[in-house]
Amino acid sequence: MTIIRYGLAALLIFTIMSCNSDKKEIKNLDVEIYETSESGNKLTRITEFSTADSLAVIKILPEQKFQTITGFGGSFTESSAYLLNKLSKKNRDTILQAYFAEGGAQYSLTRTHIASCDFSLNNYTYAPKEDDMEMESFNIDEDRDDLIPMIKDAQAISQDGFKIISSPWTSPPWMKDNKAYVGGKLLPKYYDAFALYFSKYLEAYKAEGIDIWGLTPVNEPHGNGNNWESMHFSPEEETDFVQNHLGPKLESDGFGDINILGYDQNRKGIQEWVDAMYKDEASSKYFDGLAIHWYESTFDYLPKELQYAHNKSPNKYLIETEGCVDSEIPKWQDDAWYWKKEATDWGWDWASPEDKHLHPKYAPVNRYARDIIGCLNNWVDGWVDWNMVLDRQGGPNWFENWCVAPVIVDPDSDEVYFTPLYYTMAHFSKYIRPGAEVIGVENTDDDLMVTAAKNPDGSIAVVLFNEGTSSKNFALTLGEENVSVKINAQAIQTIIIPKKVR
Repeated sequence: MTIIRYGLAALLIFTIMSCNSDKKEIKNLDVEIYETSESGNKLTRITEFSTADSLAVIKILPEQKFQTITGFGGSFTESSAYLLNKLSKKNRDTILQAYFAEGGAQYSLTRTHIASCDFSLNNYTYAPKEDDMEMESFNIDEDRDDLIPMIKDAQAISQDGFKIISSPWTSPPWMKDNKAYVGGKLLPKYYDAFALYFSKYLEAYKAEGIDIWGLTPVNEPHGNGNNWESMHFSPEEETDFVQNHLGPKLESDGFGDINILGYDQNRKGIQEWVDAMYKDEASSKYFDGLAIHWYESTFDYLPKELQYAHNKSPNKYLIETEGCVDSEIPKWQDDAWYWKKEATDWGWDWASPEDKHLHPKYAPVNRYARDIIGCLNNWVDGWVDWNMVLDRQGGPNWFENWCVAPVIVDPDSDEVYFTPLYYTMAHFSKYIRPGAEVIGVENTDDDLMVTAAKNPDGSIAVVLFNEGTSSKNFALTLGEENVSVKINAQAIQTIIIPKKVR
């Protein structure tokens, strides 16, 4: 009788509770959403949430913890610094603020070159005197007009600071078997002199107020087809150089805290390199991690290779130190081009027949978004873009090796173009901060790429990429809370879940 007497009231109460619960489920996960899309959004705050029913669920699992983030950013090159000096002070400041200010992309991890590279105006070395074993001729004068001022101005703008990884494209030519800037190998009799060269560089930059966080022994030790500055190392040769020369020298000169990252080239070579670098305790002692590039493929981020590197030495850094839209002249004020499959890379023309499939036409934004998310989901802890600024030709570059940068300028007319690539990078660099932990995600929609990280302040950043031509609706859940979200076609979203005050 009691059940019958109170059945209607209980049903009414249950119905009210259910309605309240349903209402709560739609709105009770407090989020901020920022989107960049082919339709025109540029890190735009999204305030209208989805009302559509969706079977797709993205579940955030903060209890699953992976790598700690080192940072995201781009590279200081002589080409970029030279172009900034040709712009008005207003536009120069606008670009540096956009990259480093709290209201901008907040780059936290950067790279620069030691002496000249292809994105320099000419070939130069810091030690021009032949057989200068004591580095008496060492000087960084070539960097004083452009490169050093750009770095120092960025330092003055950055509230949180940023790390710098420095890489030589070659040793001084006189140390090599071919005595040239391009190609050749470092002669063993100059291993100690080259180690001293690094120490002198660190000392000289420190005197300028610029502390270097990390080094790579050489950029692209497999070479670049003998086109611009390069120097060849085998995995065993570089390991010998670091283990017995560079590491001990930096330690004895007071630079033992500098992080040495080995390799610094494409991902297909990872296995043979980490097998040599991390062969035993002695060989791995001075290696703090592995540096990699993305030029192996325009769509495949090679997860097996990334996982192999991590598993070989789980406590070492795994940082992508260079990637760009290469072999292309930038499209000026044409956002649509960056979202369309019109671009090609070096492999479109030059890859071997068996690797040709890795280099189809591609959309530049898609390449960036796919690679960064794929890397974060496979143990990579840092991701660095190449040039920050280039001109409408994709230079200047002494070899005429044209590339694209997130910011393109016309110094003659003092104009600046922020391409969609700038906003793509900002989705990661601005919202996933150094010290963040990559956390687990369950995703029921295979057409959406997703990654997530918990920041040091307790907030969670979820980055999604919808490569498809149709918008998507999904439920984002964290614990017992959820929110319904729509992501546009061809779009990147960063969803911020703020730390809840309890």
